Amino acid sequence: MHIGPYKLPNPVLLAPMAGVTDRPFRQLCRGLGAGLAVSEMVSSNSALWGSRQTLRRMDHEGEAAPVSVQIAGADPRAMAAAARFNVERGARIIDINMGCPAKKVCKVMAGSALLKDEGLVGRILDAVVTAVDVPVTLKIRTGWDPESRNAVRIAGIAEQAGIQALAIHGRTRACAYRGRAEYETIRLVKQQVDLPVIANGDITSPERAREVLDYTGADAVMIGRAAQGRPWIFREVVHYLSTGELLPEPGIEEIRNIMTQHLDQLYAFYGEHTGVRVARKHIAWYSKGQRDGAAFRHRINRVQSSSEQMRLTHAFFDGLAGTQGMAA
Repeated sequence: MHIGPYKLPNPVLLAPMAGVTDRPFRQLCRGLGAGLAVSEMVSSNSALWGSRQTLRRMDHEGEAAPVSVQIAGADPRAMAAAARFNVERGARIIDINMGCPAKKVCKVMAGSALLKDEGLVGRILDAVVTAVDVPVTLKIRTGWDPESRNAVRIAGIAEQAGIQALAIHGRTRACAYRGRAEYETIRLVKQQVDLPVIANGDITSPERAREVLDYTGADAVMIGRAAQGRPWIFREVVHYLSTGELLPEPGIEEIRNIMTQHLDQLYAFYGEHTGVRVARKHIAWYSKGQRDGAAFRHRINRVQSSSEQMRLTHAFFDGLAGTQGMAA
């Protein structure tokens, strides 16, 4: 699959997720097989560009090329300026957020709220594509609500504007993350446009990825929540798509090694205080479903230092590995 001049190594992409797809997580997922990792959304509000949070979101040091940065907003001129600003700081693909269902985003008519105004969608896409000389991609939902699925019309507007790839989450804004994703709309879009289409929503296994690609005709899949605590899902899906064979699940020792490497990167990126707090949600995801995981999470969420957080993490997973060895 190509996005502009960039040939991706495989058609399995990491979805942008606010508060999750920071640089450490993007690098981890790329290392475990993701063909592309899109950043957390950067606001088009220039007053926020100097904030510590936004500066972190624009930190791409050491990332594999091409760097894809998602921008969010509702004003065409501000979005164009945000695109230029991020390209100057290393972005080689600009992704436009018209898919986020969060209330705080939609209440300022950004994210998936934009799907209500197709004219404004066109003006934003035209402004951003004209503003930069790198490929521009778009992420949308199937519509505002189940009675107004307009993804096919939005896709036509995107293609006319020069968008280089379109990612579609198989739910409307009103659906948020409830119920099951539907792929019929994605299939209809792929039948109507020539640009690459990326299917997103409930892709939780290699088998589901294959089913969705076959049904929709999409060029790639995008994985979000299923990668939380399971970043190795990318290598599993890539292997299955290329061979038809399932890889074995990683053992406890490998999970521990991946997790502790991730924690080290979080501490280095955020510093001690923030790193420990950001790490808590990842620890919860990694330990979900493990024996005594709830008690472990209750204890580790009280820890204030990275050294103690790491010590408890090692002890928990070493205990699981020992039990697994005795069972074998």
